[in-house]
Amino acid sequence: MLASPLWPDSTDILRDYLRFMDDHFRESADLTFLAYRHRSYSKVIEFVQFKERLQQSSQYLMAKIEIPILQLKQKANNIEEGEGILDSLKQGVQFLELTDEIGTKSLTFNEELQLRPWWTPTYDKNYLLEPFEGVAYCTGQTLDDQIKQSQAKVVKTIEKRSLLPRLVFLSIQCASSSVKGNVEANGSVFDPKLSSELRLLLERYANILGFSFQDAVGMAFDISSGLKDAEAWSCNLIDWMNFVVFLNAWNLYSHEVDRDSNKHGSTWLLVNLILKKYILDKVRSMGALESSPGCDLPHLVLLITEPLAWHIMVIQCCARSLLPSGKRKKKGGPSEQCNIELCQEVQDSIRCVCETLELVRDWLNQQMSKSDNDKSESILSSLKRDGELGPGKVYRVIETLTSSSTIDRGLGDVITRALQSWSPADISRKIITSQRTALSNFLRICDSKIKSVKGLKAQL
Repeated sequence: MLASPLWPDSTDILRDYLRFMDDHFRESADLTFLAYRHRSYSKVIEFVQFKERLQQSSQYLMAKIEIPILQLKQKANNIEEGEGILDSLKQGVQFLELTDEIGTKSLTFNEELQLRPWWTPTYDKNYLLEPFEGVAYCTGQTLDDQIKQSQAKVVKTIEKRSLLPRLVFLSIQCASSSVKGNVEANGSVFDPKLSSELRLLLERYANILGFSFQDAVGMAFDISSGLKDAEAWSCNLIDWMNFVVFLNAWNLYSHEVDRDSNKHGSTWLLVNLILKKYILDKVRSMGALESSPGCDLPHLVLLITEPLAWHIMVIQCCARSLLPSGKRKKKGGPSEQCNIELCQEVQDSIRCVCETLELVRDWLNQQMSKSDNDKSESILSSLKRDGELGPGKVYRVIETLTSSSTIDRGLGDVITRALQSWSPADISRKIITSQRTALSNFLRICDSKIKSVKGLKAQL
């Protein structure tokens, strides 16, 4: 759901969940006080411990982090509104504090995985979106190892996501201060400590991805120039794209990424090449959506609404600093040559972002232009053709069950009724309807970004 373009629905789900949890915490406090008044001290301890477990719930912490990130994604086309969201989050500092707390307390997980059958997937597996790897018997030790790996992955994910608001804030601060000779209208100047903090957070982000800062920078340049295989990024593609965007923003002020320009180019060029390459590669690899309903659309949505969105915010900050306005004034003796070069890089980046978004928009329009009947036939034919693999195998099993003269009543009333009412044509129509809803929402997101970036292009 967090990778869905249905932002209003995602927001409602997250808010309702947090409201439910907050109400439960208040009720828990009342029950604790009531138990204390009745001198039921064992119940007091039980309520307090249960509340602490809920407060350290990995799912609860993730929801608290994702709500503001979702708000930031929705406001990323307007830098002033985006800055307003960041200000309400104390510029992302409160989530850094949350990350520090995670290091001192043990997270709790909402299910006892040891009690689940050995063949069921852990919560980081989604067989509706990911390929089914088959079932192999797990010994007790193997299952324990899988659980530990899954829980460690959740902790890393929470840490990465909690760094995002602060990384975005520091990136736009560095980008705003990249124009030589500009100060704020109130006379304030950029604090170099913010650039140093961004460098430290980038190092921390790279460490979470399993690399040192220097190795991560080197890998980014090597992959963009084709010296290394891009498979190294396949598991953490969105995180690597975020890293590259924030790296460019930091380098705009620090200029510490000293690479041979003849071999590698600037960090602006790095961001442009990598974002365009991976977004368009994702579009080409998906092909027609009706032939693979559980495709990589969520990954494409994340590429557009996170790394590309943060990059657009960086571009907006640079453009705002380059343009004369009442908010900024010139200092004496600016380095005009540096500003001219920056303006050219910003214009090149705007052009690259526009081209990328327009190609994605064309693909979306192409998918939506097909008739529902054609899509339905394509879905059903692909399921019948791939009858021994994945969804096709499930389709064949259900079809066999429903085509028999008598459905086994031993399956239970609920399953029996579902099998009796099951219709392949009805299922395909529901898939197409939900797909069209997702595509139309994603198209609106792309259109709004294109409009925003073209507005900057006209100003420059």
